[in-house]
Amino acid sequence: MWFERLELEELEDEAFDFGEHAKGTLVPSSTPTSLKCPECSGPLSRFQYRFYDLEMEYCEHHGYWLTDDEDTRVLELMKQEEKDLSRKLVAENRWAATLKRMRAGSLLDRIRRALY
Repeated sequence: MWFERLELEELEDEAFDFGEHAKGTLVPSSTPTSLKCPECSGPLSRFQYRFYDLEMEYCEHHGYWLTDDEDTRVLELMKQEEKDLSRKLVAENRWAATLKRMRAGSLLDRIRRALY
């Protein structure tokens, strides 16, 4: 299945709501293949999708070639990424609230600071 650049982003966005900046690097590195782009007949390159255990091919000018349910795998990975990011944000917010409470001190400490 051929996905143009924006179509892959739209597929990812079906499962991931935190925005493009939070997704990470799409193509960290690639190697040339003998496969040809369906639009320009230029060579496709193989890459590891966002550092996951999913290899895909792409044309740097036109889009991405997905085979064997890779579109489903992309959705699964984005759902997991969103879940992990949500969990991380909740943990960070709880930790920040704990630190704020720890720094506030006791009621007696706050009264002393207000008086001096």
